[in-house]
Amino acid sequence: MKGLIKFLRTIRAVLWSFLGIRKGAGFQEDIAAITPLHLIGVGIALCFLFVLGLMFLVQWMVKI
Repeated sequence: MKGLIKFLRTIRAVLWSFLGIRKGAGFQEDIAAITPLHLIGVGIALCFLFVLGLMFLVQWMVKI
């Protein structure tokens, strides 16, 4: 259960970084709780999913 919470916290931190907005206190909590390796892995995975989503959206729009 603890690992799932840490994983969800990492996803939340990466999504906030994609938006570019984050409060200082939340950032400091994330830095203390998240390992850099997990942060990099989740960041790459979410970036990959974002690009795939854009490709799917373009394909869908072209077919219409």
